[in-house]
Amino acid sequence: MKADLNVKRIIKAALEEDIGQGDITTQAVVPEGTTVSGRFIAKQEGIICGIEIARQVFSLLDKRIEFTPLTSDGEKAGEGDVIATISGPAAGILSGERLALNFLQRLSGIASKTALLAEMTKGTKAVVTDTRKTTPGLRILEKYAVRTGGGKNHRFNLAGGLLIKDNHIRAAGGIGKAVEAARKNAPPGFKTEVEVENLGQLEEALEAGADIIMLDNMDIAGMKKAVKIVDGRALTEASGNINESNLKEVALTGIDFISAGALTHSAAALDISLKLD
Repeated sequence: MKADLNVKRIIKAALEEDIGQGDITTQAVVPEGTTVSGRFIAKQEGIICGIEIARQVFSLLDKRIEFTPLTSDGEKAGEGDVIATISGPAAGILSGERLALNFLQRLSGIASKTALLAEMTKGTKAVVTDTRKTTPGLRILEKYAVRTGGGKNHRFNLAGGLLIKDNHIRAAGGIGKAVEAARKNAPPGFKTEVEVENLGQLEEALEAGADIIMLDNMDIAGMKKAVKIVDGRALTEASGNINESNLKEVALTGIDFISAGALTHSAAALDISLKLD
């Protein structure tokens, strides 16, 4: 990921949160002027993501720190692989260690989970996408990690697409009224997506002219029927409690998109550590 202003803002805020008024342990224990070197090691297999973010953490702390990536975002690391080396003033390295690892572990975990689910859809037309169920303030990074793992991004924020969900439908007075209002009042150029929970609502959405229909928490049998009913008249998306235990079955229903909040809200951090030489 390139060093843009949004990313720098996130890193700076995280540094302020973690360091506070100063790294009192390093200041008290490590002699001034001490230099060290070390290695970032993957302690389990996974897809690496966040290498450039980690580099920026140390660069913001001390320009004299040399962070050398030995892998790139999107590459697979095995257990025990050295993914980067670091050298320079000990104070900056020790102060930035935890934050750099937090970013690397979190983003690599998301990329690894995404890669697992994307691999399971091979041979089908289904595309794995994320949702807005991201860590507040970290969406730009977490959605980048999804792309790094081979997934696609759903809308980035509420301005990024028309998605009429159950509460919108209730507030608008029904699916037909909601779609009609969306076509009349929303900015031009957006496809209208409608969330449905059963086949009756599916028929309503089709009649209203929805471009994309989200099948929310339907079982496999229901999804198969829904895809058959739609018959190409709209794109279809499966959503709700989808993970590696059922994703393959969902993909085989003929669905176009599979959105999984678990990519970001439930991905386990990849185990990575920094060992000083």
